Amino acid sequence: MIKYLIEKEFKQLFRNPFIPKLILLFPCMIMILMPWAASLEIKNIRLDIVDGDHSPLSRRLVEKVAASDYFRVSAFPATYDEALRHVEAGSADIVLEIPRDFEKDWMRGGAPRVLVAANAVNGTKGGMGSSYLSSIISDYARSLSATEGRSMASAFRLPQVSVQTLNLYNPRLNYKLFMVPALMVMLLTLICGALPALNVVGEKEAGTIEQINVTPVRKFTFICAKLVPYWLTGLVVLTIAFVLAWLLYGILPAGHFVTLYFFAIIFLLLVSGFGLVVSNYSSTLQQAMFVMFFFMLILVLMSGLFTPIHSMPRWAQALTYANPLRYFVEVMRTVYLRGGGVADLLPQLGMLLLFAAGFNLWAVKSYRKSG
Repeated sequence: MIKYLIEKEFKQLFRNPFIPKLILLFPCMIMILMPWAASLEIKNIRLDIVDGDHSPLSRRLVEKVAASDYFRVSAFPATYDEALRHVEAGSADIVLEIPRDFEKDWMRGGAPRVLVAANAVNGTKGGMGSSYLSSIISDYARSLSATEGRSMASAFRLPQVSVQTLNLYNPRLNYKLFMVPALMVMLLTLICGALPALNVVGEKEAGTIEQINVTPVRKFTFICAKLVPYWLTGLVVLTIAFVLAWLLYGILPAGHFVTLYFFAIIFLLLVSGFGLVVSNYSSTLQQAMFVMFFFMLILVLMSGLFTPIHSMPRWAQALTYANPLRYFVEVMRTVYLRGGGVADLLPQLGMLLLFAAGFNLWAVKSYRKSG
């Protein structure tokens, strides 16, 4: 019996010629566009430099800043007030002011000061840009101190601290290596959560659900037959995402694909079951779409995909424990970046199994079979 039900579901899934195209094109668009659009890297910061000294020392500092990939020098205003007008007009993000007698103070053994003023309307760009610029200036001061044998205590009043940075798991700080695995979670959620949510309610509107209701098919068998096509579709979509991540960005997991597929199987059952729950309680396609959009938006934003969970308020962190996407995002990033295995992900495994069992049992119970 279940064989014929699964066959019916596949025929129904691919009856609309747009659905197979969507299944193939959607992961391609997500993997091609989203790693660039969803990047939190700050580059091409528009910088105005007010050089009030015009000395060889100040020109070397200007050249060093301009050589950075993070900044794009937009203008060289004569005064600080003129640079502020550029910030107000939106043509500059940060102002670097090099004061008069900058070189003279340095040659006399003093501690010359520079001013960094950032437009903090966009707090991320202002904070990160100021940090990048301060780092460049500090590096410039260290190079001058090393050249002239001066102590770091007097160079721009910097403390004598030597810092060595070791970036674990992502040595080159490649943002895509952090973002792409999490985007795969969003991709699976959108496809394998939204399509099941439209399935049962679509049959309700078409009237075909009544033909199933008058048969001796049990609710459990009916729900299982509904899950199988989306489960297999999700594995195909995930495989496409793996291939695209390798071809486009050279990203391969540090762990095993077997681990990824093992957790993906559980997650796909989970999210498909959730979609069927929404579909069972919806009366129209429009209602199912809006309910699914409401939950997907919250689940994705609260999963730690874009914002680290530990940066959220405590009440928001507590809510994320009820978000199944949180656990699968952790799985993907752990396997991709740290090479973790099932033994390292037992808490996530337990929660995913709990959610999968809960949503699928809920889907069976909430399906109203009459006749």
